[in-house]
Amino acid sequence: MGTTGYRELAATLRDAIKAGEYLPGSNLPKQGDLAEQYGVNVKTVRQAVGLLESEGLVTPIRRRGTVVREHPPMRRQGTERYAKRKWKFGDTVAFVADREASGRPWKLTDQTNTVQLIEADAEVAEAYGIPVGTNVYERARTVSDAGRPTHTLTSYYLPEHVEGTPLVDPTAGPAGRGGGFAVLTLQGYEPDHMTETISARMPTPEEAKKLDLPSGEPVMILVRQTYTAEDVLIEFARGVHAASRFYWTYDFKLPD
Repeated sequence: MGTTGYRELAATLRDAIKAGEYLPGSNLPKQGDLAEQYGVNVKTVRQAVGLLESEGLVTPIRRRGTVVREHPPMRRQGTERYAKRKWKFGDTVAFVADREASGRPWKLTDQTNTVQLIEADAEVAEAYGIPVGTNVYERARTVSDAGRPTHTLTSYYLPEHVEGTPLVDPTAGPAGRGGGFAVLTLQGYEPDHMTETISARMPTPEEAKKLDLPSGEPVMILVRQTYTAEDVLIEFARGVHAASRFYWTYDFKLPD
């Protein structure tokens, strides 16, 4: 079977993967075998595989070959993940709500925490209406699923809102029963509404390493601002999500 170039070969292999001829977790044939099968040279095969890798369809693994990537995305809920009944009257925090919606188990150590007092950058300062360099608490989390990192989430708080609370405790796992929203409620700052802004880009080298991303996979960037009923900003958060490990679902009533 002949083909005219690496793009055509990549298209053929791409179609085969999507049709299930090469299942997730399985290996593509060796490059020499592909070259013989499709009547091309090994360089063409190498270029075609490189293109598929850049698209996030395959991953070269040393001593194993080219592996078709698995795509078992977790459902990331929209407004439902923040439902008050989950954290105010129970102990289900947002990432746990996603696990339950996806039928996946979880444990406290799936979330690691690093807490420090830092100087607010321009974005955090603008959100809170404070001068750049003002001290804020930074609570950085890395969340994993079955030992594999799925996303990071870093929240920023004003010291007067969280000083002396579990939100500034670096112990692994949520910040106590009900998580951060429950802590803020006990402090007199009950979350009432929020704004989420989502964008996509390629990861930085540090993000790719932390999330164990294969070449070519983008990240979804989440910026979250949480307010009280009186429009007091009580959390500014930035998340970096591995694009292939989530699908995002939003249920809402259409406005008039």
